[in-house]
Amino acid sequence: MCTSSCAPTHNSAPTHNSAPSQNPNTQLEQQRDMGTEGERISMEVDNRRRERGSALNINHYATKKSLAESMLDVALFMANTAQLKAVLEQGPSFTYYITLITLISISLALQIVIGILLIIIARKNLNDVSKQPQLNVLNNAATGLVFLTVLINIFITAFGVQKSGLYPSRG
Repeated sequence: MCTSSCAPTHNSAPTHNSAPSQNPNTQLEQQRDMGTEGERISMEVDNRRRERGSALNINHYATKKSLAESMLDVALFMANTAQLKAVLEQGPSFTYYITLITLISISLALQIVIGILLIIIARKNLNDVSKQPQLNVLNNAATGLVFLTVLINIFITAFGVQKSGLYPSRG
């Protein structure tokens, strides 16, 4: 039987000691020596995240998502306001005057409700497990209202608002 004085054979694979007591710089050097460039970058990013102690903050993500949705809501709100102005300028002689006024008004009201829901969702702590069911209901309600708003705006677009000058006026 061989003791510590035996020479290693060519078949034995080198072992990498990744014990926690090893110097972090040595670990980083070992990681640079192995794998593709993409793997090395991924490992370095993982190491930096561990050093900072940061994980994905779900509250931060949800707040950014709500902010982005709110900005889109504001853009649609402005477009609907411009459409309402165009319909009012065309006057009651326009064929779909009442229909468009009603649809645009409903869309604007829904957008206000969606905006309020998004503000409430953004202000809640998503990490608090006791609030997650309530946030899920609010998020589902906001998603449903957004879908309904999109459908209404499809009809608004279909009935037409702008005077294009392509058709003779009916008045």
